[in-house]
Amino acid sequence: MPNLQSLLVDKGASFTNFFVNVSLCCPSRASILKGQYAHNTQILGNRPPAGGFEKFYAAGEEESTIATWLHSANYQTALIGKYLNGYPLGVKPKYIPPGWDEWYSLVDGNPYEGFNYTLNQNGKLVKYGSKAKDYSTDVYAGLAADFIIRASASEKPFFLYLAPYAPHGPATPALRHSRLFPGTKAPQSPSFNEKDVKDKPEYVRAHPRMDAGEIAYINHLYRRRLQSLQAVDEMIASLVDLLDRTGELNKTYIFFVSDNGFLMGQHRLGAGKVAPYEESIRVPLIVRGPKVPPGIQIGQLTGNIDLAPTLAELAGTAAPDSVDGRSLLPLLDPGEGSPPNWRQAYLVIQGSVDEEAANNLETLNFMGMGLPLDPITGKITLTGISSYDIPSFNALRLEDALYVEYETGERELYNLVNDPYQLVNIYEDADPELISRLSSWVNQLIQCSGDSCREIDRG
Repeated sequence: MPNLQSLLVDKGASFTNFFVNVSLCCPSRASILKGQYAHNTQILGNRPPAGGFEKFYAAGEEESTIATWLHSANYQTALIGKYLNGYPLGVKPKYIPPGWDEWYSLVDGNPYEGFNYTLNQNGKLVKYGSKAKDYSTDVYAGLAADFIIRASASEKPFFLYLAPYAPHGPATPALRHSRLFPGTKAPQSPSFNEKDVKDKPEYVRAHPRMDAGEIAYINHLYRRRLQSLQAVDEMIASLVDLLDRTGELNKTYIFFVSDNGFLMGQHRLGAGKVAPYEESIRVPLIVRGPKVPPGIQIGQLTGNIDLAPTLAELAGTAAPDSVDGRSLLPLLDPGEGSPPNWRQAYLVIQGSVDEEAANNLETLNFMGMGLPLDPITGKITLTGISSYDIPSFNALRLEDALYVEYETGERELYNLVNDPYQLVNIYEDADPELISRLSSWVNQLIQCSGDSCREIDRG
């Protein structure tokens, strides 16, 4: 993604330790919208009863989000692309959540295919087909450009939440990119197809080492993901250029982020997420904007609950007391030095998922559970992992370690300085006093809310 590199990474700040609280679409997006851990949003899965749009809507969670806060601060607000998994189930297809002045989100069709879908465009249902011009990432780019042009002509500031589906499986690329990266293979870190997993929890030990066919599948999916991201990279270039031409670039903050990471063969786990390992919980955050020094790296522990309070502060409005996260603005001004009392631990969890829902693979795929699709046949493949394979857990991501407590009683502890690929679980050999402190800490943090989260995470 050369445009991402030259226009955002080189021109902005990269957060090198940015994590998600739940490595799954809907819980993560709820945290982004509200600035809360999932145990406070109560969105723990992608569909009811654990989570999903229907639960978010029924609980009245939409009444207080970054959209409503900024709308009240006289911002023009727009959402383009993916909202919450399951939207608009339970409401009318033309439903628009509170706080959004403009709304362009999918209401029919498989959202991940890139073609043959229907958008709710400000209360009007618009169908898109299978022609090259209908490719969803390009459509979203065009809608975003139109919004920016109109918003820049207004005296009101604007907030755009732009969420393409790429590179989510089946990672459909634009036709113009479908032959790129021939022969490229997925990176193989030391944890790829790990040889010895006797110190790992049972759900990892249950996976045999991947065979040649499964590795070939991962390589094929990796190429598709790269191909699908090229249209996103072109979108970045076109929108940054548009902001420059409209005179908005020097007064606009751009945040580039993902809702979850993605495992591709690490620890024998195929294409998937949800697990507490680095590839699953760590995501990029890149910020470009006024006064952000170009090309800097920020290493403090940060996460998706910090986005909403950061955006609120940028807009000059107060986030509600219910927010668990912190504004990132003090970190974006390195001249101030490291903020005192910054967090020392970030909470990572996996909630339970309804077993009946887990048995309905077709529905789960539509709802975005992350079940991998074979990029050749387009059908669901059970290669990989899904959230109902993994026991519920609560975990602490520290600056230099990861500690995990599973509902099964299993435990993991990794020294990430000596063992960045999480190959050796040192829990059994760890100081019992250390384990007691970590266990107490994670159990306090899983009960925190608002100010108490920011007190407890300091340790």
